[in-house]
Amino acid sequence: MNGLMIWLSDVFAPKARKVFANPWIDAVASTMKKVLPFILTGSLIFFYNVFRSYLAFLPDLSVIANFTFGLLAVFVVFIVTHEAMIKLVHGQYQINASLTAIAAYLLLCKPQVVDGVFQIANGRIGAAGIMFALVVGIYVAVVFHFYAKLHVLENNMALPDFVSEWINNIIPITITLGIAMILGNVLGLDFYQLIVNLFMPLQKGAQTLPGFIMICFVPVIFYSMGISSWVFNAVTTPIFMAAIAENIAAVANGGAPLNIATSEAVFTAALITMGGRGGTLPLNVLMLKSKSKKLRTMGKICIGPSVFNINEPLMFGAPVVFNPLLMLPIWINSIIGPAIVWLTMHFGFLNIPSKMIQVGQIPAPFSSVMITEDWRAVPLYIALFALYLVIWYPFYKVYEKQCMEEEAVK
Repeated sequence: MNGLMIWLSDVFAPKARKVFANPWIDAVASTMKKVLPFILTGSLIFFYNVFRSYLAFLPDLSVIANFTFGLLAVFVVFIVTHEAMIKLVHGQYQINASLTAIAAYLLLCKPQVVDGVFQIANGRIGAAGIMFALVVGIYVAVVFHFYAKLHVLENNMALPDFVSEWINNIIPITITLGIAMILGNVLGLDFYQLIVNLFMPLQKGAQTLPGFIMICFVPVIFYSMGISSWVFNAVTTPIFMAAIAENIAAVANGGAPLNIATSEAVFTAALITMGGRGGTLPLNVLMLKSKSKKLRTMGKICIGPSVFNINEPLMFGAPVVFNPLLMLPIWINSIIGPAIVWLTMHFGFLNIPSKMIQVGQIPAPFSSVMITEDWRAVPLYIALFALYLVIWYPFYKVYEKQCMEEEAVK
């Protein structure tokens, strides 16, 4: 254990920090931090809705979530371009490039004008569009970055400064939107759908052990980089819905459910998503008693949502996102947890879900027993909690030491 912690602290962490210091990667990391208030606001509403589902007299606050969490892609495409311009030292372009990014993003979202009404599919501007927003934002930043390196009209005494500034914005704006127009309007390419299609092969073999692990693991890799796992809903939802429908039909016909890759097994049972994707509840518990004031405070703030398997506050507040010391254990948990759940269900040690209950905010192990209709889910929950805790512990302790050193300097 000591050897692992020394390696993490002295070898892995410094190299990882060097990689993440790259301006392009740093821009994405910084974007995820700056969009955090909107994510937390949406998460707060989702948390509130858990209680509202039992207390119908409470007012509906979904509109707040719709105009914060529901517009994340638009916020992200602006911020990532803005941050890239700052990291690349092109401060003169940070506002106009960011506004251009919004225009390019909306253009590439394949909008339609029907009876004078501008329409874009709602899912493309919310959390599911974050990955596409990052791609578009970086694309716009690349165009402005290379144009800035040309130093057009710099130190030109023949033109007033404001005229040079206009020209130096008009040209990259025109190039950026011109390329987007050709790709989206002339060639008719749907880049949002193309990105989604990159992950379509996951549909095949999802019910196998490797497939089940991949369908749980791949979203967590991107989630640990700040990209909402909701972006994978277009891929996973058809798989999960077809699978649970087959399970329901099999039981109705006197047979046994066979499909393990369902939303109920991954989310509702909360064995894989204990505290949220990556089994983050044990990390939150460790933080409650941390010697670091920052981690202890975040632990207290995040424990409520974590119990209800909402881990956005913890992911972005600890943070786990773009934190090399905490990214690795969440990846490990996202392989080991699904493997254990699949094996226990496959070999009959735990019932396979056969009811459609796609609510992931019910605390485990209550939800685990409810969805599997099997009390064996309780000892499995305890075992997985302990295993996740052991995996988190060495990485957490190194990060805790790092936080304490930073606090001592302040």
